[in-house]
Amino acid sequence: MVFGKRLKSLREEKGFTQQDIADILGVGRATIAGYETKGKQPDYEKLMKLAEFFNTSVDYLLGRTDQRNAEEKPELPVEFETPEEAMKFILEQNVIMGFGGFDVNKMDDDEVVDFANELLNQLRILSYKYKK
Repeated sequence: MVFGKRLKSLREEKGFTQQDIADILGVGRATIAGYETKGKQPDYEKLMKLAEFFNTSVDYLLGRTDQRNAEEKPELPVEFETPEEAMKFILEQNVIMGFGGFDVNKMDDDEVVDFANELLNQLRILSYKYKK
């Protein structure tokens, strides 16, 4: 239901009605209500149109990231203390998880926190070295 909550929030933030969004997408108002309250999902074309209209990313609309768009640069936390925070951070690092061969599901909570904090340290080193 992340998509529905985010759609409603963006719509209300911009002062649009469900009918306004329905007109933009070329669907009925009930379809937008279904997106917002019943867990319905738009097709790819409509999802892209919504992301463009609200100047956000598809990943944000779907709840895969909390960054509204790619231009936003998230602040790195000082350190992770809970496994939940650490796990969320690790899973957002697609390149590391996709190519590193890491399986966080086989790590215990302390290992997850240590791993995420080590990633933070490495990102700080790279950021300092290549920041212009």
